[in-house]
Amino acid sequence: MQTVPASIVILMSGRGTNMEAIVRACAAEAWPARVAAVISNRPDAAGLAFAQAQGIATDVVDHRQWSSREAFDAELAARIDLHAPAVVALAGFMRVLTPGFVRRYAGRLINIHPSLLPAFAGLGTHRRALDTGVKWHGATVHLVTADVDHGPIVAQAAVPVQDHDTEETLAARVLEQEHHIYPAAVRALLEGRLQVDGSWVRTLPAGCVQSGRSAP
Repeated sequence: MQTVPASIVILMSGRGTNMEAIVRACAAEAWPARVAAVISNRPDAAGLAFAQAQGIATDVVDHRQWSSREAFDAELAARIDLHAPAVVALAGFMRVLTPGFVRRYAGRLINIHPSLLPAFAGLGTHRRALDTGVKWHGATVHLVTADVDHGPIVAQAAVPVQDHDTEETLAARVLEQEHHIYPAAVRALLEGRLQVDGSWVRTLPAGCVQSGRSAP
């Protein structure tokens, strides 16, 4: 009997370059999964065109059409659940999710943030890093909890902040690292290779699968 591949649903709001990185890695590395859908809260999100060109189902849940975060999240969850995902990956999804939504996908919901968390949670991370004068900046993949831009850290990548850096040059170098660490983290979550103990996450080597997946 042929095994049905696990489903990944990706949520994004803009260009979707991290979404592209996941899609490409999934295909190139022959993951035991498929990206089943890409969903955006913005109908004009540029990343939707890429997903459609790859034959991936796309959907839009425009947050402006809903009167509350709870109503928006309920509709978003209904669209996600159509694909029965093993993993829900946030890839530049610019919405604060309600605690109920986070609980619904606990242990399956993962995000990437453009800073070395817990530093610079929130928006404007590259400008804030430059203004603060830090010598290292980077990106963090973490499991999502109700506390925004927090949750157990799965992976991080750091880049040196150079004297001549602008917000744009620093952002470009960080984004390059995001495209490496995020697909690897999504695959590890998908394959049950993340051991979560409170705030600590250990990633098992490829081929090692734990008997049960811990939720954050």
